[in-house]
Parts: sequence; structure tokens; C-alpha cells
Amino acid sequence: MNNSVHFPIQIIFNNLRRSRSLESNVRNHAEKLGKYFDRIMSCKVCIETHRHHYKGKIYHVRIDIIVPNAELVANRDLADNHAHEDVYVAIRDAFLAMTRQIKKYADKQRGEVKYHELPPEGRIREIAPLADYGFIETLDGRRLRFTSKSVIDYDFSKLEVGERVTFVEAKSNDGPAASTVYVK
Repeated sequence: MNNSVHFPIQIIFNNLRRSRSLESNVRNHAEKLGKYFDRIMSCKVCIETHRHHYKGKIYHVRIDIIVPNAELVANRDLADNHAHEDVYVAIRDAFLAMTRQIKKYADKQRGEVKYHELPPEGRIREIAPLADYGFIETLDGRRLRFTSKSVIDYDFSKLEVGERVTFVEAKSNDGPAASTVYVK
């Protein structure tokens, strides 16, 4: 084991012979995970093969990583993926999935969770139920047209001037519009 790795790596072979080449490949992938999060406690990789009656051998790779307060698992059943007739491709894909999980976990531990921007707000300024349209005035003073189809989870005919709404802005043939409108 490389001295730069500070966690045990266990490799299990099911239905295939142990291979130094595969072990080396797995260890190289596992060691790279340490650069995304340096407090990995253990890594277990299980490589197995299944005979598929149409495609021949399909390889399945499961990775279990123990980190503080969590267990991360990459266990994608990709039996329909012809690329996984190659064990090295199956290993690569499993480690790509685990890398995404490790990065997400590390970001969360550092408090770098992505916060979604809140949708813009406005007020209903004009409503014409019989003509099936209305206008929202945005906080910056613009006017956006919307129709009854834009209003989600609310009865268009009950909308009143002055009601606060959030919306998704879109372009239309008639100029700026709100494609989705939620009453607050």
C-alpha cells in the first residue's frame, strides 16, 4: 500500500480470480479519493462478474467508504451497459460515482452546500380573467404578462390585484412574461 494513503483498502473478488493488475487499478482509484477528502476511514471494493445470457460477462463494482458519521456507497446496477463487459470500465465508472459522492460530502462538511437562489417576487398589478391574462409588477418596476396556464396550485379566477407572487421569467412573442406563477 502506498504511504500516502491513510485508510485501509479492502478488495473482494466474487466469481472471478484475484488479479494483481485489478488490485493495482482499484488502489490507484481509491488513493485518488483521498485528495477530495482526507478523513476517509476505510474503503471496501467488491468486484463481481455475472454471466448474462445475451451479453456474456458483465462486471459489477460496489464501493463502500466509511467517513465520519456516514457511509457512502456506489452500487450502480448497470447490467444493461455493454461497457461493463470490460472490468476496468466498470471500476472507473464506480469510482467516478464515488468521487461525486465524496466531493458532495466534503463540501457539506466544509459548509459549502449550494444554496438555490430564491425566485423573484412581484405583485399582481392587473388581472383580466375573461381575457385570460394578467400582469405582474416586479420589484424593479417591470411588467410581466402571464396567463391562467402560468398559475400553479391556485385558481386564476380568484387572483386579486396586489397579491404577492413569485415567478419564473421567460420570453414570449408579446415581450417579457412569467411562465410560472406562485401565489405567496
